[in-house]
Amino acid sequence: MSSSVDQDEAPVVSSMLWVRNLRRYIRSDTSLGSEAKMENETKRILLNMYKEKHLKSEKSGVIPSFYKKKPEDGSISHTVQRLAKYRFLKKQSDILLNADDLDALWLCFRENCLVDETTGSVKVSYEDFCQIASLCIEQIGTKCRRFFSPSNFMKFEKDESGRIAILSFYLYVMRTVSLTQARIDMSELDEDSDGFLQPYEMEAYIRGLIPNLAQLRDMPVEFVQMYCHIATHKFFFFCDPNRRGKACIKKILLSNCLQELMELHQESDGEVADNEQSDNWFSLVSAQRICDTFIDLDKDGNGTLSEEELQEYADGTLTDIFIQRAFDEHVRHGKTVIGLAWEMDFESFLDFVLALEHKDTPEGLTYIFKCLDLQGKGYLSAADIHILFRDVREKWVQIGNYELCTEDVRDEIWDMVRPVDPLRITLADMLLCKQGGTIASMLIDVRGFWAHDNRENLLQEDGESIDIEVDRL
Repeated sequence: MSSSVDQDEAPVVSSMLWVRNLRRYIRSDTSLGSEAKMENETKRILLNMYKEKHLKSEKSGVIPSFYKKKPEDGSISHTVQRLAKYRFLKKQSDILLNADDLDALWLCFRENCLVDETTGSVKVSYEDFCQIASLCIEQIGTKCRRFFSPSNFMKFEKDESGRIAILSFYLYVMRTVSLTQARIDMSELDEDSDGFLQPYEMEAYIRGLIPNLAQLRDMPVEFVQMYCHIATHKFFFFCDPNRRGKACIKKILLSNCLQELMELHQESDGEVADNEQSDNWFSLVSAQRICDTFIDLDKDGNGTLSEEELQEYADGTLTDIFIQRAFDEHVRHGKTVIGLAWEMDFESFLDFVLALEHKDTPEGLTYIFKCLDLQGKGYLSAADIHILFRDVREKWVQIGNYELCTEDVRDEIWDMVRPVDPLRITLADMLLCKQGGTIASMLIDVRGFWAHDNRENLLQEDGESIDIEVDRL
């Protein structure tokens, strides 16, 4: 009888050492005292354990581990990791506001706020903000509570009465929800859970977005794969500048590329919308234009572009030396094809187009600067400017313009850049002067030099067109 009682009272054997130690510690003292005393004792025990482990590491000279091998596919660790990831993302998705919640939030603000008679905007004070928070929690639930914190209220611009515009707050909530949902969707596609997306994972994300983007719903089915490839390439051009083959999810979420893609949610209407679509890389019009341009340049139809074929890009206004340098730095570099002519594939062509269309960005200017750096020295000298501008001057004269003085153009470029070293221009100098895109256009494109030379007339024409539109309104 006594043996059975002893068995019932015997503690369950735990495989975790800290559980056994904690149970032994609790049973060793029948009078634990206050909760603070127990906290201090626990802190002392954990600190002693840390010191002992740290002392052993110092004595043995062991380097702390900074790399942990990923679990193999099909292993228990891999299965547990995927299950934990799924449950975590499901929990985050459940506490996210949906479309009905956002509508209810906006309606709650509209019904409980007054219109400012001076500005016509709807504003709310902090007292009303707190009252609306209570109403929203009752109608929507606790998942909207985090948006009504005092710190969030202080983020917005306030008028002399300490009120904020409800539209700004509502747009903040919408953008937060949208970015959180995007992060959840991308994390679900991140197979190895390292916080990075590979190209095929990013293509899968964009493919899932297409039905929800108003301007892409009518996309031909046969063009979907090519569109996803083109769209993904821009993300990796800007979010993977070192060409590692993977892009950080956080960097994707904070990039202008995602914002540009989300603009396609809006319905398109009229000629103005068509012009805006052509400027948006992710629009269907832009993707088809890029494919058509590549096909038109590919005269022999072999799926790649030679130097001679690429010279016809942009109506042949790019200089020959820039085309040659683009092949040297971004096509031939790192390849070992023997006995074949070097030609640019569609991947390299997308890089080429992105760099030219975004010359003012660090990524685009870095691409072009490698082509301008003729000797690979990391800087441009006066001799490099002379060589680069020679082709521009020849094209300029051929189309019937006045004769140019290369020395004057060189001095103008130096005045625009104001380099740290007066004898050389580095990439950092061009990025710092905020005119790197303009300077690059002057050196590689006769049309870019014409735009710079006629900048005052162009500005005047833009001003006049704006005045005409205002008068019409």
